[in-house]
Amino acid sequence: MDLRPGDVVMLKSGGHPLTVAEVNQTSVVCMWMGDEGDLFRETLPLAVLEVLEVDETDDEEEDEEDEEEDESAKVA
Repeated sequence: MDLRPGDVVMLKSGGHPLTVAEVNQTSVVCMWMGDEGDLFRETLPLAVLEVLEVDETDDEEEDEEDEEEDESAKVA
């Protein structure tokens, strides 16, 4: 698995999305926000992680919808 800092991964067993902070030969340092806003950092073996597909088109569509709503509010 070819990981770089900034990649988003998840435990194969599920859970929160994790952001890769550092990559070593057999482990990865990951960071994530807990449900109550706490920041966590943990070193995990590569074998327990899978890369998450981040669909950037969804983010772009949401941004466009937000802009349209802002424009509608200005006109009203």
